[in-house]
Amino acid sequence: MSTLAGMADLTGTRAIVTGATSGLGRAMAAALVEAGARVAVTSRDRGRALAVAAELGGGAVGIELDVRDEASVQSGVDDVYELLGGVDLLVNNAGIGMRTVNPRFLTEPQPFWEVSSRGFRDVLETKVVGSFLVARTVVPRMLTAGGGRVVTISMNEETMVRRGFVPYGPSGAGIEALARVMAADLEGTAVTANILLPGGATATGMIPDDVTAEVQARLLDPAIMGPPLIWLASPDAKGTHGERIIATQFDAWLAQRRSG
Repeated sequence: MSTLAGMADLTGTRAIVTGATSGLGRAMAAALVEAGARVAVTSRDRGRALAVAAELGGGAVGIELDVRDEASVQSGVDDVYELLGGVDLLVNNAGIGMRTVNPRFLTEPQPFWEVSSRGFRDVLETKVVGSFLVARTVVPRMLTAGGGRVVTISMNEETMVRRGFVPYGPSGAGIEALARVMAADLEGTAVTANILLPGGATATGMIPDDVTAEVQARLLDPAIMGPPLIWLASPDAKGTHGERIIATQFDAWLAQRRSG
């Protein structure tokens, strides 16, 4: 863990991490729990949410929440507020990858006209519509409570326009635009909104099994998301708003920020 950000104590912080039962979401939820936060681990599968929360221990609680479904979002957020007493941090992370529409997307790119409409909708609705629905439900409560922080998980811009990456690329472009508009809308309020992305492909199970050992060796550990997220949730990040933080460059970014 980064020496610049690993010392934050988040005791008393209450967080929601969507899509937190695997991949980046689980890694971020684990980092928050380790830092002392109470964390709502959400999944559309109640059993998985409860199991992962139990594995994370500490203040983790499992919440059934399908980000694509407005009623489920409302019910799930209500459950979080009842269990945690409030929310200080929302991590909009839930998403599904290219494997759902093309299991061999790296070695056999599929042109957009061969992508099923259902596959396209599933990816966009999970990442973009889902992030909108959850933020729309949580942020008004944060504003009423007098503060809060929203962190939206994005991807490299190169991925957004890469050949054969429909619908994953467009979902990234959509979430990036949504996050920036949310930040603009929240300017001057007590709720901050920032973007966080890994900075490269991660070992989260979204990469096809048949890729070369060389590609596998280059995959980032999902734990790389921990230090910047913990910092964004900490008192040190008070007032930080509208930033786009790349986890692989976080130490350099933070050092420059502090020296400036």
